[in-house]
Amino acid sequence: MEDRNEKQAIRQIDSKVITRTVNKLFVEANTSLGEDVVCALQKALDQEESPLGKQVLEKIIENADVARHDKMPICQDTGLAVLFIEIGQDVHITGGDLRVAIEEGVRQAYQEGFLRKSVCDPLTRKNTTDNTPAIIHVDIVKGDRLKIIAMPKGGGSENMSAAQMLTPAAGVEGIKKFVIEKVMQAGANPCPPIIVGVGIGGSLEEACVLAKKALLRPVGETNNNDERLAQMEKEMLESINKLGIGPGGLGGRISALAVNIEMLPCHIASLPVAVNIQCHVARHKETTL
Repeated sequence: MEDRNEKQAIRQIDSKVITRTVNKLFVEANTSLGEDVVCALQKALDQEESPLGKQVLEKIIENADVARHDKMPICQDTGLAVLFIEIGQDVHITGGDLRVAIEEGVRQAYQEGFLRKSVCDPLTRKNTTDNTPAIIHVDIVKGDRLKIIAMPKGGGSENMSAAQMLTPAAGVEGIKKFVIEKVMQAGANPCPPIIVGVGIGGSLEEACVLAKKALLRPVGETNNNDERLAQMEKEMLESINKLGIGPGGLGGRISALAVNIEMLPCHIASLPVAVNIQCHVARHKETTL
């Protein structure tokens, strides 16, 4: 009787549905900028004091409007396909493998959506021709739902990202110094105004994943789970916007729209910190099946 009930509790999701969903999410992410980002850009336009900075922001906003209206890519760099998957422990994928279904969705999106295919062999630099393989992060959670977050990540901003194993004695000030230095070194390269994702703790690789996850938070929403992090976000954003990088790297008051921090406990001997920088085209779309 228990076995029968357990089988009835398992929810089946067809792999073809996953493929169609991934396809749709990547096309939408590349052509329609989130309202949170658009609102942040409008707010930045109101706050920017540099005439040239204002002009850059006006063009960024206009570009996003044209892309949405004409269903064209917001940026010519349509990104490396990054996905965050939350799969309920009571979900069973039918009709095929989860990874294969996701890869096919990415392949179709970049082919049918006329999106630039930017993935290549690291050594030969030969293009894979379909923007696969995708970077897929999977978390197993409670329930019978499957959450898919599609995040096209541009190369220019990704290149400005970094990780470092600080000494525990570096503390909060060491973390802030590392983040601000990386933003200063990045300058105009990641197409500011940027969003700065910061991962603290865990291990080396986990800090990097945390930093990228931090970029998924709606712009302007602080880390309400930890007052310490909320304060650090505020202080670092203020410091970054005093660097004078400005919109497009042409000088001005607004160099960043947000600093988002995520944190996990770490080893007593370590203080891993990662910075993942996102350009003003902060693209991500999600849905739950």
